[in-house]
Amino acid sequence: MTETTIGPATRGADAVGGVDIRIEDDASPIVRLIGRTITDSVRADGSVPGSVEGTVAVRSHDTPQAATISISQGAIAVSSGVFVEPDVTLTVDLNGRFTLVGKPLGAGDLAVAARALLSPPLPDWKAAADSFWAAARSVPGIPDMLIAITEGSDGLDQHVVGEGEGHYVIAGPPELLAGIFSGADDLIAALSTGLIGVRGTFSQLSVLVAASWKVRYDV
Repeated sequence: MTETTIGPATRGADAVGGVDIRIEDDASPIVRLIGRTITDSVRADGSVPGSVEGTVAVRSHDTPQAATISISQGAIAVSSGVFVEPDVTLTVDLNGRFTLVGKPLGAGDLAVAARALLSPPLPDWKAAADSFWAAARSVPGIPDMLIAITEGSDGLDQHVVGEGEGHYVIAGPPELLAGIFSGADDLIAALSTGLIGVRGTFSQLSVLVAASWKVRYDV
């Protein structure tokens, strides 16, 4: 397996252990999704949860997609498929922030650690919008501005990133906006829930979907 390092997520004397996170070259979408999610978790937590080692199979509950997470000596590698007998098997909803479908199969401590790695905290939705737009600027055809709108106890709250004439509007609950902007939630899947509203042209929507996939799959 040829690997690409997408970490280390933590470095320096203040890091709680140096964690190298590696994925395959030309990695599949599930590998990229898992790698990006684990990176977010390690950045938030500072280390691999607990002193555990082993292999974890992650299987989609509704597609043939599967990947293997290997944790060993402060390093985490993610590869396509499951070609070894894993210590733990997790069946998850890939469009549901890796929510478990059924119970984990295998060692308890490793299963808990794997679940923690696949469950990073969501950022603030406004901070997530800023990071999303910074990453999305390289996508051809992206509008000049993104306007994100949510409604809370104090009424409507709006956040604008970018500047110029062309703009796109996306509205919804703050947690779902944070999920979309951070890559935790797939934009198309979020739209299908009816909780997200958008305003713009079809071509702008296509570009925004491409931008969301860029963030979600770290490409």
